[in-house]
Amino acid sequence: MKPKLKKYSKEAIEMFTAHVHENPEGFNWLVNNGYMELAAVIDAIRDDKKAFDFLMNNKFYILAAFVNAVWEDEKAFKFLMDHKAYDWAACANIINGDDKAREALLRLKKTHWVNLALAIQLRIQQDGDRNVSPWGVLQNMFNFKKYDR
Repeated sequence: MKPKLKKYSKEAIEMFTAHVHENPEGFNWLVNNGYMELAAVIDAIRDDKKAFDFLMNNKFYILAAFVNAVWEDEKAFKFLMDHKAYDWAACANIINGDDKAREALLRLKKTHWVNLALAIQLRIQQDGDRNVSPWGVLQNMFNFKKYDR
């Protein structure tokens, strides 16, 4: 299995970041420009099994590894490094609190990757807050879409 490393333009990463921030313009741009896989990444990070399956079934192995690396899966991180997906690996490391990864991307003038990492990190924190607040727990209890039937 030799995954192809798809190159994403700065604009694609910026629109992905906008989508992570729940900006409809970002999602629409991704869909209209053939980047459905990027739209699926944030859902997969948020534990949407169908989104993760979409990535795997369509052979977006780098993005699937990124999803797992965000959750500190060492094998997934190694996969990213072995396949020269350095920007994705650095992004995952930033999400996991690695200041050196952030500094490296900034030094390389890849601010858009840092912004993406920070947006995903914020979204994960917001999801966590929803899961522990009394109102969030109630909402999750009645969110029947989450349960596999």
